[in-house]
Amino acid sequence: MPEKALLLRNNPFVGPGPKRPADGQKSVKAIISFYKSSIGKKWIVALTGLVLVGFVTGHMIGNLQLFLGYEALNKYAAFLQGLGELLWIIRGFLGVCLIVHIVTTALLWIQNNAATPQKYAVNNPQAATIAAKTMIVSGLIVVCFLVFHLLHFTALYFHPDWKLWEDPDGRHDVYSLVITGFRDPLASGFYLLGLFLLCMHLSHGIQSFIQTLGVRSRKIAQPLTTASPYLAGLIFLGYAAIPVACLLAQHLNLPILQPLAH
Repeated sequence: MPEKALLLRNNPFVGPGPKRPADGQKSVKAIISFYKSSIGKKWIVALTGLVLVGFVTGHMIGNLQLFLGYEALNKYAAFLQGLGELLWIIRGFLGVCLIVHIVTTALLWIQNNAATPQKYAVNNPQAATIAAKTMIVSGLIVVCFLVFHLLHFTALYFHPDWKLWEDPDGRHDVYSLVITGFRDPLASGFYLLGLFLLCMHLSHGIQSFIQTLGVRSRKIAQPLTTASPYLAGLIFLGYAAIPVACLLAQHLNLPILQPLAH
């Protein structure tokens, strides 16, 4: 060891040098720094939004089995319930994604408003203005719609007796409770309003996601941007078909979409 280094080591008046941050601390600081940045928030909103779009699409496909009769829908519902703890893990993951998506979108909106008049939106100024003006109010309505939907059809908070409904095969009769629930015009009306606003967010979100990915080629970006409202519209029609069909079947006395006797 060099003489100078030995003297410094044995000198009681010379303290140790500054500690270097551990690798774990560096990683945490990097994640926090990334989240605080505008681009970091955009990526988080985009990725959580992608997860939610996947769920919304899959949920719609599952719900459309209502038109195949009670056997198909109740069998599908029984399969989901049979997942047990895995179902709750999936629900928890989706819940976290939803909360992170909402909070990060709000923070990004505030950050963009404070920094620059250019909003986190699409290239179309008119579409950006409409989305920016309605984002907060429509977003709150969508959150209320989601809470109502979960209480109505998942927790069965408003109709606890529906929990006892069973089909002839002893499965929970989800088929009948969905039809009965959508026979309420107020419930169906709020459901359609919430769906419309949700799909409006979906269309805008897809376009923002394209920007976040940095897709600059017009040959790729333009078709995706053009297709986004059609995709959102298709999802809206898929969901809206259920309450509309239930109401029509009731008021026109059609022999389809009739709840089982309980």
